[in-house]
Amino acid sequence: MGVKTTDTESRPYRLGVGIVLFNADGRVFVGRRKDTAEPAWQFPQGGIDKDEDPMQAAWREMAEEIGTNKAHLIGQGREWLTYDLPPDLAAKSWKGKYRGQKQMWFAFRFDGDDGDIDLETHTPEFNAWKWMDLADVPDTVVSFKRPLYARVVAEFTALAGR
Repeated sequence: MGVKTTDTESRPYRLGVGIVLFNADGRVFVGRRKDTAEPAWQFPQGGIDKDEDPMQAAWREMAEEIGTNKAHLIGQGREWLTYDLPPDLAAKSWKGKYRGQKQMWFAFRFDGDDGDIDLETHTPEFNAWKWMDLADVPDTVVSFKRPLYARVVAEFTALAGR
């Protein structure tokens, strides 16, 4: 007997990127999402626009979400990573078109100072931010993203380079 798929499981993943931004002390930027009732911290991330490659999307998302791109690339994920949204959220997010995201992750070293970070961008997604130890980040994100974040942490830990 075959496994029955839900409507959500038949939908495609939205292509996106994620950004791990390390400061000079080896800590990482996290922003608190402004659209959740519970405190939910996460890395900057977002979709890939039509005719845009993942690297271009990462640079654009960094500027759009934290108001700066004063950084340089130090690493890229080995493979695309996915997460599924909970069914109730999948029905509302992105007009119900996607089951979750398929993301390429990039690591950057921040070249600016804290004053260069400005969350009051054109379309603000965060209402607060802080530097955090990379290993602590998975415990601060929404539960459905924790397995993906654990993989990102495992892959990029060596890049902290304090």
